[in-house]
Amino acid sequence: MSSAGDQETSRLDDAARAGWLYYVAGNTQDEIARKLGVSRQSAQRLVSLAVSEKLVKVWLDHPIARCMELSRDLADRFGLASCQVAPSDPDAPAALTGVAQLAAGDIERMLKSDHPKIIALGTGRALRASVEQLPKMDCPQHRIVSLLGNMMSDGAATPYNVVIRMADRVNARHYPMPLPVFARSMEEKLLLQQQEAVHNILELARQADVTYVGIGNIGDTAPLLVDGFVSREETRALIKAGAVGEITSWVFDRSGRLIDGLTNDRVASANLEVSPAKPVIAIAVGMLKVDAILAAMRGRLINGLITDEATAEHLLTH
Repeated sequence: MSSAGDQETSRLDDAARAGWLYYVAGNTQDEIARKLGVSRQSAQRLVSLAVSEKLVKVWLDHPIARCMELSRDLADRFGLASCQVAPSDPDAPAALTGVAQLAAGDIERMLKSDHPKIIALGTGRALRASVEQLPKMDCPQHRIVSLLGNMMSDGAATPYNVVIRMADRVNARHYPMPLPVFARSMEEKLLLQQQEAVHNILELARQADVTYVGIGNIGDTAPLLVDGFVSREETRALIKAGAVGEITSWVFDRSGRLIDGLTNDRVASANLEVSPAKPVIAIAVGMLKVDAILAAMRGRLINGLITDEATAEHLLTH
């Protein structure tokens, strides 16, 4: 028999979930009723309860019990220093809104420090969505540095590079990497990285107090392929070599080991370095990325994760 305390926790969990679906995911009360399996009147009461109990402010301010449980289980199983799980919209399990707001809150807490910090950033859709959720701030004491180049091979700006976008929002000094993501050869890569400006940026990245990255899958829907960084032939070669994911264009296998040769010979990104004192937090969501996220955790390429409920469930049962 459940106790009164358990019933109250369940009631608040339901109210928090309804509040998230209404205020964050933008569902109507009819849609909430259908997704939660309750009447429209019950859905309306749950949304009202979320407001009256002050669970909803600008975004959801209540840690749903299931999300907390998933966070703890992922951290324990994979030895993560930190893990946060946002609720999922049942009809849009790959939606970025909840994860982006959760990640923005984490980044904002770092930016509020009076002590100067170096914040290193990767790239990707989820990371860009997170940066766009940041409030306007004034943080001249901090430095924001890119982990990878901000140019395509033809000189065009890369999509989803977020250093300049974040610096504009928080008024911080920023250091974009003035390189293509991939050099044309290993020799060219070494030559480019010897430039004084690039060398200084790579050293800043090595000293970062915290690093935020995205995780990409490898395959027909891989960001590296879709965004034009690698060819279909190169993608097939990576898959044949066992590749399942990439972080800042460094490609790794199911064990989280970097692939020898191939595109890794030419990637101009900063080296992937993780230490307990300096968190490397991945912001990643979606079923297509489950294998890549698992591999990154196995290989200790990351020691922190921000994801959503649906992805977390698959990570634990995959």
